[in-house]
Amino acid sequence: MKEPRYWMGDSIGPKDDFGNAIIDEFIDGKTKEGPWAIMSIDSWRLYSRGQLGQGWGQRYKKQKDGKWLKVEG
Repeated sequence: MKEPRYWMGDSIGPKDDFGNAIIDEFIDGKTKEGPWAIMSIDSWRLYSRGQLGQGWGQRYKKQKDGKWLKVEG
């Protein structure tokens, strides 16, 4: 079984890089425009390249302890 991986970057605010609310999950991923962004699921559907994985992005879910667990990508 793999060791759990958690978000190690800056703290995640209430809104993503496009101004949409982040509730209990977010994606750190590549956008259609090229740069990476912190995206809510709705923003990811609109602005991402539509893939997760190495070189594309990772999905994180908020845990009860407040940490963000990597669940995909």
